[in-house]
Amino acid sequence: MRLRSVLETVLYVDDLDAAARFYGEVLGLEQVSHKPGLFVFYRLDAQMLLLFVAEAARQSSKVPPHGAVGPGHACFAVAEAELDAWANRLEGHGIGIEQWQDWPRGGRSFYFRDPAGNSLELATPRIWGLSEAFSTSDQQD
Repeated sequence: MRLRSVLETVLYVDDLDAAARFYGEVLGLEQVSHKPGLFVFYRLDAQMLLLFVAEAARQSSKVPPHGAVGPGHACFAVAEAELDAWANRLEGHGIGIEQWQDWPRGGRSFYFRDPAGNSLELATPRIWGLSEAFSTSDQQD
């Protein structure tokens, strides 16, 4: 018996509409569910990214209340050949790159912020010693 993967990643936002535009239009994620004032959910292959309004999630009665204060962090896997194009895309939307990083195991990444101030990272899987096939299998553009 073992845990197999991360199924959900949760980030908290204050402006759900701005977050939905950013994650849907700028990052191109597939929205699968939305409840105004509470959450918007996105699918990334076999994982889910859940964005909640923190104050509303703390008042939840359907699942245990949860929430966080301050910026969170999430890292998305991208192919090495696409990393620079992603940086250009973000900069074209007026989103600044905070830092580029070369990692000891190989691979590169860069950091930027979503509209709520969460720290986001796009990275090649080699930063964790994983094959690039990890991020590109079953994906069609």
